[in-house]
Amino acid sequence: MGSFLVRRALQAVLLVAITLTLTFVLLHLAPGDPLARYVDPGVDPADLERIRHSLGLDRPLHIRFVHWAKAFVTGDFGSSLAHHRPVRDLLAETIPRTLLLTSLALTVQLLLGVLLGITAARHRRRPVDRIVTLGAIVLYAIPPFYLAYLLITAFAVDRPWLPTAGISTPGLDLEGLAWFRDRARHLVLPSIVLGVASAAGFARFTRGSMVDALSEDYVRTARAKGLPESRVVWRHAFRNALGVLITLAGLSAPVLLGGAVIVETVFAWPGMGSLMVESIYARDYPVVLAINFVGACMVIGGNFLADAAILRTDPRSAVESEAS
Repeated sequence: MGSFLVRRALQAVLLVAITLTLTFVLLHLAPGDPLARYVDPGVDPADLERIRHSLGLDRPLHIRFVHWAKAFVTGDFGSSLAHHRPVRDLLAETIPRTLLLTSLALTVQLLLGVLLGITAARHRRRPVDRIVTLGAIVLYAIPPFYLAYLLITAFAVDRPWLPTAGISTPGLDLEGLAWFRDRARHLVLPSIVLGVASAAGFARFTRGSMVDALSEDYVRTARAKGLPESRVVWRHAFRNALGVLITLAGLSAPVLLGGAVIVETVFAWPGMGSLMVESIYARDYPVVLAINFVGACMVIGGNFLADAAILRTDPRSAVESEAS
């Protein structure tokens, strides 16, 4: 088991390195001048070349890559071209906000997806199953940005119950419980949008796994012994379907991060996703590369933790994975 996890960790490091290399090359091969947004068009060409030289933009691509990689490995992410601040400071501000949003969205996804999936599986081929399945398909088909605007209209425009933008109410100096309540209200809509969009697909997979588990012989044996149905479902069937669901939860990391870019932009949530969109438009290379690195680590780290959790619940999966 230990050697399996070590190999997965080495694969994760290699994937992060490949992702960063491709991102660096694609960014620097994109058309346009990264200095065009930050330098006065009437600036003297000699001054422009000095600025370009100080930033290393006049060097060949492979030389720039080597210098960037050396600095990046030591934790030096450089300075933002747009914000004129160290990239590490920007990441320190935005990463906790995105982690908070995605963690709440993951909680919504797991709770809603598992409950809907198990409910549909227990009432297979009955009206409840059809209603849950149809609802999951509809939610899965609705784009997150459209769902966001629907909720904004329903709960913030016609009935101004919840805030629709930002991380806190501007102009208020809140402390203690009032501060926590204000932050929580700003999290409600974006976390619901991000979580519900992912819960629909998770519910379908949960239903399929539970249908297979409930048709096994050990479930029929447990029912024949007179065990309560809730114990049969949760203690026996759900436990054996848990491996597939853990894998799906790990694979949902890229979905949540990708959705966070859209959701944070719509709700003006000052997280990593909205900073990424802003930096791409501004051609802020250091910020884009750093965010891409953090996102790759989150995605690959989520998959690694899912593998470790599966090994914890079923050590045989390591042997099966090695054999395949």
